[in-house]
Amino acid sequence: MATDIQKLIGTSEEDEDEEMEMDVKEEGDDDDEEDGEKHVDATSMIAGVDGGMPTRSSNNNRFQQHHQIQEQVGTPGGGGVRRCRPIEEKERTKLRERQRRAITARILAGLRRHGNYNLRVRADINDVIAALAREAGWVVLPDGTTFPAKSQGPRPAGVNSAAVSSQMVSPQTPASLKGVTSGYRSSGELNACNMKGVFIPSSSPYDLPSSARSQNSSVVGDGGGPTDSHPLIGGSMDNVGDKQIVDIPLKLPERDYSNTSCIPVYVMLPLGVINMKCEMVDPDGLLKQLRILKSVNVDGVMVDCWWGIVEGHAPGEYNWNGYKRLFQMVCELKLKLQVVMSFHECGGNVGDDVCIPLPHWVAEIGRSNPDIFFTDREGRRNPECLSWGIDKERVLRGRTAVEVYFDCMRSFRVEFDEYFKNGNISMIQVGLGPCGELRYPSCPVKHGWRYPGIGEFQCYDLYLLKSLRKAAEARGHSFWGRGPDNAGSYNSRPHETGFFCDGGDYDSYYGRFFLNWYSRVLVDHGDRVLSLAKLAFDGTCIAAKLSGLHWWYKTASHAAELTAGFYNPCNRDGYAAIVTMLKKHEATLNLACTELHMLDQHEDFQEALGDSEGLFWQVLNAAWDVCVPVSSENALPCHDHVSYKKILDSAKPLTDPDGRHLSSFTYLRLSPLLMERHSFMEFERFIKRMHGEAVGLQVYSN
Repeated sequence: MATDIQKLIGTSEEDEDEEMEMDVKEEGDDDDEEDGEKHVDATSMIAGVDGGMPTRSSNNNRFQQHHQIQEQVGTPGGGGVRRCRPIEEKERTKLRERQRRAITARILAGLRRHGNYNLRVRADINDVIAALAREAGWVVLPDGTTFPAKSQGPRPAGVNSAAVSSQMVSPQTPASLKGVTSGYRSSGELNACNMKGVFIPSSSPYDLPSSARSQNSSVVGDGGGPTDSHPLIGGSMDNVGDKQIVDIPLKLPERDYSNTSCIPVYVMLPLGVINMKCEMVDPDGLLKQLRILKSVNVDGVMVDCWWGIVEGHAPGEYNWNGYKRLFQMVCELKLKLQVVMSFHECGGNVGDDVCIPLPHWVAEIGRSNPDIFFTDREGRRNPECLSWGIDKERVLRGRTAVEVYFDCMRSFRVEFDEYFKNGNISMIQVGLGPCGELRYPSCPVKHGWRYPGIGEFQCYDLYLLKSLRKAAEARGHSFWGRGPDNAGSYNSRPHETGFFCDGGDYDSYYGRFFLNWYSRVLVDHGDRVLSLAKLAFDGTCIAAKLSGLHWWYKTASHAAELTAGFYNPCNRDGYAAIVTMLKKHEATLNLACTELHMLDQHEDFQEALGDSEGLFWQVLNAAWDVCVPVSSENALPCHDHVSYKKILDSAKPLTDPDGRHLSSFTYLRLSPLLMERHSFMEFERFIKRMHGEAVGLQVYSN
């Protein structure tokens, strides 16, 4: 009987596959399927020997012929049939398949959870590859045909600026298109469309999930009639059964920035352009790069003047030699200079590729009096910058911290007076804290902080605690002269703490007192230093830098901002006092947050309930409301068209009724990657748009 022969030849593993958890076909399955097919062919060939019903003798003949066929494996004439595999090999294959399927199951779970991929429950590896291909901008048809999406022409006038929703299928989709998912929420959305098979949402394409923005759209129409043509549709078309699938790549129109306001563009020089001996590291290489920047009309460069270099060995002794040569080189190319007076340490933070500590003599004082540095609740010192508690304490060889800063700024002004008089130096940015920013060092990587931790309060050095106790006594509650004891640790989440959770102590009487004092110390420090900076650099624009601590912005407490000194919970504007202080000194606000909204779809970003774009506009409007100029810089590396476009949209808001815009933009930073051909071409187009020059319009795929 045929069943007996099948037992002799070996059972197919297709039955075993049905018992597996996933329906993923690996190479082991393919081998077994081939075996099954070839065994059937062998059975048919053997059955044809007698031409009638099989008998016992015919069964014996078939058995012998079966062994003869098996002996032909590996010979020139026997390539059509494969040898049966031993049981041990089959078991090893099954084990490998189970392991592979377990890995695949985890991959599918991750894609469903974090990538917004619409994968069916029993998705196989083909579904995964197809989803990833569509994410990369390819067209994948149900039969597996894959090809790049074609470009399309400009969008006609009157068409909604939003893009076509991804992977949409008509209600009449046949069963053969089961793998194609629908992007409609209801059939009413499809019927409301004024173009056959095309749905245009009213929202912006930036409001769509990342997977919907990046995947190509597919529209199914009736095969009996041609799909309505439209200039918006520039994709490809193919037939599947009696339906036509039209691939519509997601296209975004290019905004025309010609004749808009000119925003100067500066490029930040590498951190290590000047070494610890105050010498230029690679003057010839830098000169070549500066000439290239000048060729595309970059307005100037920004450079850090490190306190640890110029006053590194002895108090009051300044060495500006390397900066003199650098400034001369820049000015000979007719580039402007933005100078950062960096009173902080370089190294240990994200993006730091060199190590420049505080002056040696300051470190010696710190060893005998560590309270000159910011301190957390556990007593860990942070030597990145000086504590604001010593702004008026004569603990630095007879000088206060503010006097030390002023002496350095005054020496710089005297040394480079001709550059100020000639207008070569357009702005001085004054370092006010860690990374040169006006904030507490609440998130030090060296102490174990990792994003998106809330950070810790930095008010436990002797001098700040003395100020806190004095404020508590003035309030009449001396027992408030302490830091919170339930604010968690560097990597805590708000809901894990009693201080920052919803309804937590941050909004209690004590919490409001402490946070008011904590943020007032920050504002007072900026006020003191900028008042002296304005005196030293009279007639030149001065600036202060703020960073955008965007994580936990969507919670009530805004914990990451609170530990950094920004008293900005959901029921209070924590930046009004800061911009009012900047207005007092006619200072510019440098806000480093323009492109952080590119992180919106990042897994950790979503879990951190961050809103970088909301924070950016809050600070921007707070500054503009009191007529404080705002400049900006990119906080993350930027080399692609989409990132530049988002910066442009923030720099030149299209809907602002007063036509307000950024006063300048600094690109962070000069590097070999920027000088690569493709990156530099995008950068050149970005500069032209920032300058308000005409650039050829494009319709590009997002």
